[in-house]
Amino acid sequence: MNTVFLTFAIFGMSSGTEWIIIGLAILLLFGGRKIPELMKGLGGGIKEFKKATKDDSGEESSSGKEHNKE
Repeated sequence: MNTVFLTFAIFGMSSGTEWIIIGLAILLLFGGRKIPELMKGLGGGIKEFKKATKDDSGEESSSGKEHNKE
């Protein structure tokens, strides 16, 4: 329960200036060249996740149709 509250406190109550400070801190930590590589990896991971969930739901619906035919 504490992690849910902490997540809400971090992301739910942030104003614009706090996001700017967070962005600057990330820029200082990783550098300007590394951030596009990180975002590209994150985007690829999200794409793979969506593809896997789409494939998974397709298998479940096709297996359900096979059971109904028998």
